[in-house]
Amino acid sequence: MSYRVVFPDGKLERYQVIANVCGMSIYIKQSTNFKCSIDYANRSFYRSANAIFGRVGRIASKDITLQLINTKCIPVLLYGLEAYPLLKSDLSSLDFVVNRLFMKLFKTSNIDVVKCCQDHFGFHLSSVNWSKRVKKFEAKFHAYTNKAVYNVS
Repeated sequence: MSYRVVFPDGKLERYQVIANVCGMSIYIKQSTNFKCSIDYANRSFYRSANAIFGRVGRIASKDITLQLINTKCIPVLLYGLEAYPLLKSDLSSLDFVVNRLFMKLFKTSNIDVVKCCQDHFGFHLSSVNWSKRVKKFEAKFHAYTNKAVYNVS
């Protein structure tokens, strides 16, 4: 699909529409509104989680495995997403990834058991971690813009 664009000087050009654009490992979807694709983040999370399961398998305790997941895989899942507005469905998708990990680790399909295990191990859902990262990002952003405005004045 391509669109014709007319510039103010009257010049007419055709542009090809791209389905996804990647920059700094963040994929932006083609849409009428600004949207980010988290499919690649989910894929990267599963890849890193499977690498951990491949190395430690069922030998390590659940606590050690979850600590490795929390320090190595969750940052991969949330990388750069704090700078973009995510929809409720995106946050649900991020939470689903973590819930499926717990289902695999504890060999259950009961979501109540998963929630209980998450509470017991102090493991936060990705949406909670994302909101914390957004607040931290916004605080740093506002501090930086305040410094920039102060330096310009």
